[in-house]
Amino acid sequence: MTDEAPAITTCPILHRDRFIVLVNKPAGVLSHPNSSRFDPKNRAAFEGKYDLDQKCFDGPAGKVWLIHRLDQDTSGVLLAALDEGTAEKCRALFEEDAVKKHYMALVRGSLPAKDTWLDHLATTRVAGRVRTTSLKGRPTNAELRYVVKGHHAAQRLTLMDIELVTGRTHQIRVQAASRQHPLAGDDVYGDFEMNRRLRQQLGIKRLCLHARQLEFKHPASGNRVRYEAPLPEDLAAVLAALQMTL
Repeated sequence: MTDEAPAITTCPILHRDRFIVLVNKPAGVLSHPNSSRFDPKNRAAFEGKYDLDQKCFDGPAGKVWLIHRLDQDTSGVLLAALDEGTAEKCRALFEEDAVKKHYMALVRGSLPAKDTWLDHLATTRVAGRVRTTSLKGRPTNAELRYVVKGHHAAQRLTLMDIELVTGRTHQIRVQAASRQHPLAGDDVYGDFEMNRRLRQQLGIKRLCLHARQLEFKHPASGNRVRYEAPLPEDLAAVLAALQMTL
């Protein structure tokens, strides 16, 4: 009988090599603890103590450098590096907008078949809460492009495939809500009456936002790589009930 090696994560691993690891983060799991007041009952994407300055987990299986983050209520593909040099290269890719990020979102209302949204977003932190707002008349700092993949007239819902060009806090949620198309299940920027209805009729109990794909040049090989996170069962069931597919 042999002891199992310690795990670096309890999330499903999409890909792992000597340099990087990508996981499919479930909704409800933190990308990282937000402070020293972290409640251990809340799961984080990787195991171990988290250094907020270094953006690094230090656990029984070694160090893992977090490259970007997803909201706690957002599921999907999350990238980390397994050494500091690789982490620097990966973070540079994000800073240079050299990573293609695709999301699935379910929103209220009907939208044009495709469009580009440009906004200026500002984020504030008050009493431990993060909130983002869209400000008019300011230079653009947030961009996304989308294609409509389906519409359900009776439920007044639209399925979007979003390419997130920039990566601001709560960006998709705020850009959609500011155009009167809040995301289904959004308990911060959303339509609370719609959320109650969708919970009763479709069983939607979470934010309908999933980071489904990352594409970038591998920091070691330089080859273009693409990693996809399958839809979680709850979102897949909602799309099936609406007869929608990505």
